[in-house]
Formats: sequence, structure tokens, C-alpha cells
Amino acid sequence: MYELTISLDPGSKIPLYEQIYDYIKQEIQSGRIQSGDRLPSTRALCRHLEVSRSTVELAYEQLLSEGYVEAVPYRGYFVAQLEGLCHLDKNGAEVHCECQKVPEEKYEYDFTPNGVDLKSFPYNTWRRLSKECLSDDRAELFRLGDPQGEYGLRNAICNYLHQARGVNCRPEQVIVGAGSDYLLMLLTMIMGNRHKVALENPTYRQAYRLFKHLSYVVCTVDMDKRGMMVDQLTASGANIAFVMPSHQYPLGIVMPIRRRMELLNWAYEKEERYIIEDDYDSEFRYKGKPIPALQGYDSRGKVIYKGTFSKSIAPAIRLGYMVLPDRLLEEYRRKCFYLSSTVSRVDQLILQKFIEEGFFERHLNKTRALYKGRHDVLLGCLKEMNVGFSVSGENAGVHLLLHFDRGFSEEKLIRQAAVEGVKVYGLSEYFVEDDRGKEEKEAVILLGYANMGEENIKEAADRLEKAWGREKQKEN
Repeated sequence: MYELTISLDPGSKIPLYEQIYDYIKQEIQSGRIQSGDRLPSTRALCRHLEVSRSTVELAYEQLLSEGYVEAVPYRGYFVAQLEGLCHLDKNGAEVHCECQKVPEEKYEYDFTPNGVDLKSFPYNTWRRLSKECLSDDRAELFRLGDPQGEYGLRNAICNYLHQARGVNCRPEQVIVGAGSDYLLMLLTMIMGNRHKVALENPTYRQAYRLFKHLSYVVCTVDMDKRGMMVDQLTASGANIAFVMPSHQYPLGIVMPIRRRMELLNWAYEKEERYIIEDDYDSEFRYKGKPIPALQGYDSRGKVIYKGTFSKSIAPAIRLGYMVLPDRLLEEYRRKCFYLSSTVSRVDQLILQKFIEEGFFERHLNKTRALYKGRHDVLLGCLKEMNVGFSVSGENAGVHLLLHFDRGFSEEKLIRQAAVEGVKVYGLSEYFVEDDRGKEEKEAVILLGYANMGEENIKEAADRLEKAWGREKQKEN
């Protein structure tokens, strides 16, 4: 492990995390830290530098995002192999360039849990609606519209949410924006960032990173089979809980009614407490009826409901929405009245027509049937595998989880699959803080199936059985 001798200046205008980041980056660029060198753990480095762990994590996350380091599950942070990185001296002059070109890993099959089947996108319908919206000389479509989003679209969203998700809201409460990230940033303007946010662990890492970079105090709360543990949430001191009760990502847990009531009671105990409900893919459920949204049970305006069309239509639509309780709606109007809408009026009108004329419901039915077919094929292949694992999270969403018997290594399973040209994903990368001992770590693999055809699923599953069957024989 490479020892870091960083001298921090607490009195500097440069934030501490940036000082750590700059030092490590310069050490890598100069060649003093070599590819493959292991960096100190965040826990060890924060003790050594006498700074908070979040400060070190922020520096490491920046290095990760720029590709200078890589996180290896259960092992830590390692300096990446950097193609063509010229070493620089302290004055910035090029010294030499000795990094070898590293071939990119190529996968024939990718079980990404974030996939969307774009071949099923209703191109003809969308094209026709676009033409209809632009057929007349409608100059008003090219003016700045309502900052909250056009009323017609907000009304269509309200009607859909009430019918399909049991959400109780008025069009006045809906805010339309260009994606979930923008809406969370807007929420920061409304509420301020002097809050402590609790997220489930494991969780959606993008939300965790965003809250961190928006300068919230962020913590994680463990989960049991019913979802976020409310007693730990209370002990955390957080006053905002970010949850995915209808289909938790990545575990696929559906929060039962009793836990939902416990969570609402937690919010009701103090005036400043709120729940952010991320309902990102509730449309896809294969067993029983869709689970009603938590917001529909809220009688005191404590749930901020957030949804998106990225999973149900296409990621490039970049259109999400947020339903604010009345109290926060007043804050929005007071603080954000000057902001313009981030979604064009043309796109909003197209989507409004798409929903109002029944195309959205038909598209969902078609997509749900398509995903159900792939879901069934994958489950059938998994049942025939002679490998020791159990399956969870298979009743909803577009991914499932494989829980392997004791003795399997998540890292090895991913590596063995890669040898066969198949990309799979480990659950460990979704843990923000993972204090489980090595003996307690269960090997869990995520398999997404939304963007893979049925024949490809069968072929990829055959390859996984070859890879993991060999691994099982080695363990035996």
C-alpha cells in the first residue's frame, strides 16, 4: 500500500478534500504513485490526516470520477492503468510518457440493471405527435412557458398518478424538470441544505453523490427484508429520509404497509422531517397488482414524491416530475419564482398528447409484456443452472439478484463471467458504507434483462453456467 504524506493547510481557501485530491493526482501524474498501487482506506487516511471521513471520501470520489483510481470490491482503492498519461514535473513540463495501452474489456452480453429497450420506443407515434404539435404556426410554443411546467402536462401527470399510483395531488403541486438530478437540486433551493439526509444502504449511488455534493450531511441506514429500519433512522438524527418503497434499488424490496406507516409516523413526530419517495420504475410489476405509492397514505404533507419517464419511455426524454406538499410549494413560489422551465414546451406538449390520447398506457402494456417475457426466460435459465444460488427481487423492475452460497467470491464471479464475454454487476458496489466482516459478506450478483433479447439471454446464461460451474468445482 502506498503511504501518503500529505500536508494539509486548514487555513487555505482551498477545501481540504480538494487539497487531498490535488496531492494524489499530482503524485499519480508525476509517476511517484504507480498503476496498481493501493491507496490507504478512507478510514485509515481520515485518522492519519485528522479530518472527517466524508472529506476523504469526497476526494476519492473525484479521483474515481476522473479515472485516476478504481474501487475494487472488498479490497479498496487502486491507481488505475492510465493509457497515454504523460508524467509531469512540478512545473507542469512533460517528462516522459511510458504508460502502455490497455485494451478495453469487450463484452458480448451486458446484464446492466439500468437497461431500457429502445427498440420498443414508439417512433411512429412520437413522430406523428411531433408533427401535429408543429403543424401550425404556434409561436407561443417557442416562448418561455410556465416555470413549473405546462399546466396541461401537469394535469395529465396528476391524472395518471392518481389512477396508476394512488397519488393524491393537484396540478399546482407538480413541478416538471429535466431529470431527477435537476429536481433534487431544485429541492435544495426550496428546502435549503441544512438538513441531514438518510439513504438506504445499499442504495442508488447517484442520489448519494448528489446530496453529498450539494453539501448536505448524509448518512446511510441499514435495511432488513421490509426496507429501511426506522429505529436506526431515528437514531441517525436525520430529518430527511430518501426511500424507494415500491421497488428498492438495488435490492428490489417492496416495503410492506406496516413499515410504511412506521416511516410516516417517524415523519409526523417532528415538523422539519420529510420523506423523499423515489418511484423510479413502479410500472413494471409481474406478480400481483402495482404497489400504491407511499404518498397516497400521507395525510399531513410529509412526502415529496418524485418520478420519471426515463425508465418507462426513454432516458433521452429527460423529463421527470416532483409532487410537493403544500407547505413546500409555498417555499418554491417564494424562492424559485424567477427560474425558467428546463424542458422545452414542444417536448412537454408531445408528452401531454402521448399520455392523454392513451399511447402511454398502450406503450407501458407492450413494454411490460416484453420485459415479462425476458424475465421468464431468464428465470427459466437460472433454474436449470447447476450452481448454488437463490434468486430475489424477481417480482418487479427490470433486474433480479442472485445470492450465492457461502464460499463464492463476488469478485471472482464477476471476473469468471467476464472471461466468457458476459458483464455482470456485484451488489457490493451499491453499498456506501459496508462494515460487514469478510466472513459475513455474501456474494450477490445483479442481472438486468431490459435491453437483452430472449435468445441473447439464453446464450449469456449458458456462458454464465460454464463460468460459474467451473468456479463451483474449484470451491469443491
